[in-house]
Amino acid sequence: MALDITQFLLAAQSADAKIRSEAETGLGQFREQNLPGFLLSLAVELSNDGKPTESRRLAGIVLKNSLDAKESARKEQLVQQWQAIDAQCKSQIKSLLLSTLGSSVREASHAAAQVIAKVASIEIPQKQWPELIGSLLVNMTQQGRPPSLKQSTLETLGYVCEEISHQDLVQDEVNSVLTAVVQGMNGEEQSPEVRLAATRALYNALDFAQTNFGNEMERNFIMKVVCEAAIAKETEIRQAAFECLVSIASTYYELLEPYMQTVFELTAKAVREDQEAVALQAIEFWSSICDEEIELQDYEVPDSGDSSVQHSCFIEKALPTLVPMLLETLLKQDEEQDQDDDIWNLAMAGGTCLGLVARTVGDAVVPLVMPFVEANILKPDWRSREAATYAFGSILEGPSIEKLSPMVHAGLDFLLKAMKDENSHVRDTTAWTLSRIFEFLHTPSSGFSVISPANLQRIVGVLLESLKDASHVAEKVCGAIYFLAQGYEDAGPSSSLLTPYIPEVISSLISTADRTDSSDSKLRTNAYETLNEVVRCSNLVETSDIIAKLCPVIMTKLAQTVELQIVSSDDREKQGDLQASLCGVLQVIIQKLSNADETKPILLQVADQIMMLFLKVFACRSSTVHEEAMLAIGALAYATGQEFLKYMPEFYKYLEMGLQNFEEYQVCSISVGVVGDISRALDDKILPYCDGMMALLLKDLSSGELNRSVKPPIFSCFGDIALAIGEHFEKYLQYALPMMQGASELCAQLDNSDEEMLEYGNQLRRSIFEAYSGILQGFKNSKADLMLPHAPHLLQFIELVAKDKPRDESVTKAAVAVLGDLADTLGPNITTLFKDRVFCAELLGECLQSDDEQLKETATWTQGMIGRAFSVCG
Repeated sequence: MALDITQFLLAAQSADAKIRSEAETGLGQFREQNLPGFLLSLAVELSNDGKPTESRRLAGIVLKNSLDAKESARKEQLVQQWQAIDAQCKSQIKSLLLSTLGSSVREASHAAAQVIAKVASIEIPQKQWPELIGSLLVNMTQQGRPPSLKQSTLETLGYVCEEISHQDLVQDEVNSVLTAVVQGMNGEEQSPEVRLAATRALYNALDFAQTNFGNEMERNFIMKVVCEAAIAKETEIRQAAFECLVSIASTYYELLEPYMQTVFELTAKAVREDQEAVALQAIEFWSSICDEEIELQDYEVPDSGDSSVQHSCFIEKALPTLVPMLLETLLKQDEEQDQDDDIWNLAMAGGTCLGLVARTVGDAVVPLVMPFVEANILKPDWRSREAATYAFGSILEGPSIEKLSPMVHAGLDFLLKAMKDENSHVRDTTAWTLSRIFEFLHTPSSGFSVISPANLQRIVGVLLESLKDASHVAEKVCGAIYFLAQGYEDAGPSSSLLTPYIPEVISSLISTADRTDSSDSKLRTNAYETLNEVVRCSNLVETSDIIAKLCPVIMTKLAQTVELQIVSSDDREKQGDLQASLCGVLQVIIQKLSNADETKPILLQVADQIMMLFLKVFACRSSTVHEEAMLAIGALAYATGQEFLKYMPEFYKYLEMGLQNFEEYQVCSISVGVVGDISRALDDKILPYCDGMMALLLKDLSSGELNRSVKPPIFSCFGDIALAIGEHFEKYLQYALPMMQGASELCAQLDNSDEEMLEYGNQLRRSIFEAYSGILQGFKNSKADLMLPHAPHLLQFIELVAKDKPRDESVTKAAVAVLGDLADTLGPNITTLFKDRVFCAELLGECLQSDDEQLKETATWTQGMIGRAFSVCG
């Protein structure tokens, strides 16, 4: 069959479905029967210049897909398969791939570059392909090598750097790679293709260059070459060079000072004169600098100078020239920009960057922007009016209320009138600006709002009228109503101001959600999300009747969706989106009405009908709905308490499906949360369902396929179940505790330098403590001794976390609480355990000094519990 591989690869691309299917089956069989032979045949095909380009291209794709996959479990499997192949066969494949880099057929050399990088990603971290970098560098350094080989070699180096970590190469290799890349970028390089490949490779290699950037001479040279590439003749090279500058801005911010004047001149020239693709990257450079400086401001401790990176105030220094440059971009709008969400143009990039500048420097941006606003806001050309409004809206986050307040008060009336502007772009941006005003300058609870009893009626009137505007404008108006309502949450007596308008606001939003003129469902989704916020933030005492009337309206709409005729996958998707939105509204209504004893009966009267609807919705089998319906059911369980038991026989099968849904792991995660909600609602009445639920939860924990983010909630859920069923949790102890102990050991091995892993580690620690707390409290009255053998391990885990500085506050709280539960449950039995544990006193002492009242309270309680245990013993 190996001899036929060309024919199979060509047939697999045939227009005839039957031929295509037979070829795919044949390739699949070859792969199953002889994986090493299959991969070697593909590498031979890819490397043979006598073969058709089409078969070589597909050979490259199949090879790459045999080494890598998006799903982590599948990827792991492919890696193991490659590692199991005989070393000689692998060596042949690698040699063929390297030789393909010299192919005159671009598609073949490009595919080889990608496959080499995938092999490198498996082997280099294992120190298994030490000669790779050397053999690639030979292609760059030997005299007379053709430009096409240099181009594909640089491409390979770039892909390899993208695939591996900077710790996988020794510094000498990094130096050699950078030397080759920087030489390829040099202005003296004759081939633009080589120069472009080198510039793109540098982008991927920047992470590796930490030592080199630390050396002033090398840094100067790299920066010089990048800045030269930024004015190259070819657009693509200039764009790639600015992409490198963007990456340098975030990776090496603290080393940029000497180059900023040059970079400013380059970016200003690009923004004003260059192609849009280049100009966008030039603006992105300044956005990245803003991001760095905002982060430095967030983490700086005043007066202590405690910051590992020095704040260079680049934005503040560049303000007088940077802001005018950004304001110019606002006048370069696209006619279609409001209709298409995917459009990203110069005006949008400039406005986004201006918003970041305002967050970086605060008040200082206002006097630089307001003259532009005043000069353009009344001009006959729509572009000028839209740009002025966009500029004004962009600077509303960052400057102080004192600085903004007079301007916003003066401009509010003007903006409300502009909602009738003849141009829809202007109306669109005006609605967006109003939503930003309400988001940042309308917080009655803090004593400040641009909205007053005098202007509220006019504002609501204008917004509701504008909901009838073109769908892209109505979307932004939904945003304005959303933040208008949100401002009145927890606003005391001020929240009553909105109450008279709520019936009309609700009915207008429902009408907006029902509009059929919008091609996508975005307007409908926005309208329902806004409706949720209006309900959530309303004054419950005054609006309970209104919400009670809204409930049957939404239930009727949900019932209608179940009857919809579904003929295509598009219909199915629309049905799912609509059901998800309506389940979301019901969830908010359930939560709102169950917030007070006076309004809970309203909900209990319709609980049966609501639950029936949710069960019908589950039967439609759409994952988007499954998620929203599960969340709503969790809220219903909380609201109905033990009454929820009657729904369990029918609901349980859907809960099982959710807990087994590894594919859509968010559904699984929410289902785990619902098990917790139901446990809290039903207490020991949940017992008949516990065997099934615990079996599924334990299976989820041991699965390698399930996304790791679902695992912490499962531990918390153990705590909820244990608390609900008390001593009956005993039979699950032998399965649950080893899992908890294994996870606590894993916490110690997580890489905390990675922000995502740090956050995951915190969730995992917190949830393990919550599980222990629930189990300890559950056993307290009758089976406390069961936890004695496990106490040393728990204490060891608490000690490990206590030594971890800085520690997440929520983890500290959970650790101190479980310490108290341990003392409370085991009583005098803890005295020997605690005897040499100095860390307990230190941890409690630290918490008692905290500014967080809740943490102080928990620590005081825990101290009392430990004291009591010792006094009984004494």
